[in-house]
Amino acid sequence: MDWTLARRAKRLNPSVIREILKLTERPGIVSLAGGLPAAEGFPVEALREATARVLAGQPREALQYAASEGHGPLREQVAADLAARGLRIAASQVLITTGSQQGLDLVGKVLLDPGSEVAVEQPTYLGALQAFASSEPRVVALAGDDDGPRPDAIAAARGARFAYLLPNFQNPSGRCLGAARRDAIVDAALAAGVPIVEDDPYADLWLDAPPPAPLAARAGDAAIYLGSFSKVLAPGLRVGYLVAPKSLYPKLLQAKQAADLHTPGFNQRIVHEVLASGMLPAHLDALRTRYRIHRDAMQAALERHLGVFGTACRWQRPAGGMFFWVELPEGIDAAALLPRAVDAGVAYVPGAAFYAAAPRANTLRLSFATVAPSRIDAGIEALARVLREAWAPAQLPLRRGAVASALH
Repeated sequence: MDWTLARRAKRLNPSVIREILKLTERPGIVSLAGGLPAAEGFPVEALREATARVLAGQPREALQYAASEGHGPLREQVAADLAARGLRIAASQVLITTGSQQGLDLVGKVLLDPGSEVAVEQPTYLGALQAFASSEPRVVALAGDDDGPRPDAIAAARGARFAYLLPNFQNPSGRCLGAARRDAIVDAALAAGVPIVEDDPYADLWLDAPPPAPLAARAGDAAIYLGSFSKVLAPGLRVGYLVAPKSLYPKLLQAKQAADLHTPGFNQRIVHEVLASGMLPAHLDALRTRYRIHRDAMQAALERHLGVFGTACRWQRPAGGMFFWVELPEGIDAAALLPRAVDAGVAYVPGAAFYAAAPRANTLRLSFATVAPSRIDAGIEALARVLREAWAPAQLPLRRGAVASALH
């Protein structure tokens, strides 16, 4: 039997990251590729106790079909927590989703038509590009600089259905937008009539200082805000949320009903019990301490092993999240280099997959969340060794004081 694919299905592609993760199953590979939170940081005991309370208190309600909007007390908790960050919304604007990835899918289904424009950062989250692809939009890349997308690029996107932005510790770049740039972006978007879809799964994973207020706090009804409990509790729960203007909420709810009726009510109640227990602040402190150690270990390893390449290799130390974004020397293709890196014992994600247009082949993403500091150093050392072999030593601008023997 020959099945005829819908046009939208032909636009679907496998996740580059998921394919790369298959390579890391080989023994001895230091995987700096996956964007997974550290399993050692999952609050297992708190989740076990919360599960017991749910089953003891309202077991049948928890195991029954539930409202599509989500568990009422959890929605109220989300609204209260966001108010503390300057986002004044009602619980009735909160839609609980099956991970924030579903939120992206719902936004695409409700707001995008074939050929309509959506504006994205360069680089941007690969999962969002995948989620929007089935709606067949025309993706417009926003010009930017080291501080993020430029306000004039937002203004030039007039006519786009929305601008998709990740202001806090972006996946993949790790970049965090400053307060002044956020204000300028929102002002430009409002003036141009470009709504904002703000994806914010990493806000609580700040490592140096809390980030500025969300874009949605200033944009009001011109913004949709997406959040997730995957990075701070456990991704296996698949509980995220979407905050929408009251005028748009009903259509997103209808799309949610058509997709899966509701996010598992049992999981929602567990998350609410964990939050209601008051354990989250201490848990986040411990999680930040863990990630800070790993972040600093990767920074030190990059300085030690890629520093000999001088300004030909560039990166910025992220102030939060889970990722470093590295620019290799011009002319080096990170995707072509990956098989050799895997043979040398290290895996990463080539950066080209994160671009909607004009991909930069000499970029890559490194995750520090799940690898022990000593293994991080071994992985970066292997990466540097492969890079040295790929780039003629005669081209290498040695940093002052670097030893020539380090290149052989």
